Amino acid sequence: MRVLVTGVSGFTGSCLARFLEAEGDQVRGLARRPEEARTLVGPGVDVVGGDLTDVASLERAMVGVEVVFNIAALFRDAGPSRAEFHAVNAEAVATIVRVAKAAGVRRVVHCSTVGVHGDIEQPPANEDAPFKPGDVYQETKLEGELLGRKAAEAVELDLVIVRPTGIYGPGDRRLLKLFGRIASGRFVMLGGGRNFYHLTYVEDLCRGFRLCATVPAAAGRTYILAGDEVTTLAELVALTAEAAGVSGPRLRLPVWPVWLVGAMCEAVFVPLGISPPIYRRRVDFFRKSRSFDNRRARTELGFAPAVSVRDGIARTLEYYRDQGWI
Repeated sequence: MRVLVTGVSGFTGSCLARFLEAEGDQVRGLARRPEEARTLVGPGVDVVGGDLTDVASLERAMVGVEVVFNIAALFRDAGPSRAEFHAVNAEAVATIVRVAKAAGVRRVVHCSTVGVHGDIEQPPANEDAPFKPGDVYQETKLEGELLGRKAAEAVELDLVIVRPTGIYGPGDRRLLKLFGRIASGRFVMLGGGRNFYHLTYVEDLCRGFRLCATVPAAAGRTYILAGDEVTTLAELVALTAEAAGVSGPRLRLPVWPVWLVGAMCEAVFVPLGISPPIYRRRVDFFRKSRSFDNRRARTELGFAPAVSVRDGIARTLEYYRDQGWI
C-alpha cells in the first residue's frame, strides 16, 4: 500500500511507520518536527513537515496515498487550551476525512482511545459500552470520532476507528514512569491495586492497524484493539517487579487524600500554564478500571495478539536499560 501516517514523531506513530515499511508498504510520515521524526523512523520512511490543522500540508502529504493512518493527537498537558485540544483531536479528524476524499484516498484509519468509555464498572467492556470520558483529552477524542464519522458519511469515504488500550513497548516513555519506578524500587502503590489495567503491546497494535486498513469488512466499523490478557494493577506491578528482579513496593498510601492533593495542585498550577506535580488523572490510574473485550477485532479482522504481558514487559525493560533510562 501507499500510506500516510500522521504523528510519526510520537511513539505509536513512529512504530507504525516502521512496521508498515517492514511489511513492504510505501510509507510517508507527517510530523510537525520532521528532522526529529526522521531519526525515529529511519531512511525507509518519507517524512514531510505538516500539521493536522494546516489543510495545505495535509493536501500535499496525501498526494498518491491509498490509506491514511491518523495517529497524531494532542495528549494530556497543562499548556494547551481546550480550544487547542478540540482543534487537533476533534475538528482535524473531519478535515482529514474531507481532504482524503478529495485526494482519492480509499480509507482512513483513525486512532482514538478506550478512554472514551471511562471507568469500566462491569468489565470487560466492548465497543458498544456507554461513553464516559473523564478529561479534556478523552472528551475531545470522542468528539473526533463523532465528527470524523459524520464527515465520512457525508463524503462517502471508508473510516475505521480504532480504540487501543494502554500502549507500551520499546521506545515508550509514557509507562516509563510506572515501569522505571518499580524497577528502581521507588514505586508507591496507592490503594489496593484491585482495579484492572489493560495493556496492548505496540507491535500487536501495529499489526491490528494494518488489518483495519486491509480487511474489506472493516469499512465503517469501530474496533477495540487490546491484548488478550487483563491484569489488575497489583498483578501488573508484581509482573514488572519480577521481570526487573526486584521486590514489590513496600510503601502503600490511601488513594483519596492523594487525589485531593492533585485537585488542589491543578487549581493552583494549571491556570499558570505549569504542569502540576500531581494530577487527579494520574491518581485515577490507581482507582479506575480498564478492562475490554477484543472479540470483535479477533472475529472480523483476524486480530491475534502475539506478545504476552510478561514478555512485553521484559522486552520494554530491556530497552529501557539499553537506553540508560533505568
